[in-house]
Amino acid sequence: MLLFRLVIGLLLVAGILCFAFYIGTRDVRWRYRGQLIIKWTVLALMGFAAVLVLERLVLLL
Repeated sequence: MLLFRLVIGLLLVAGILCFAFYIGTRDVRWRYRGQLIIKWTVLALMGFAAVLVLERLVLLL
């Protein structure tokens, strides 16, 4: 759990840094990379949340 939180946090920081580089350089590649990192991070978070919900449902049955 701690490792997952660390990885997600680092990915979010990487996305924010990409957006900062985009603001500094106005290079569209940085914006695209930032959007890609944030998109996959959010999808991973949703998947992880679904796994946690399913684990709780199994315990209830």
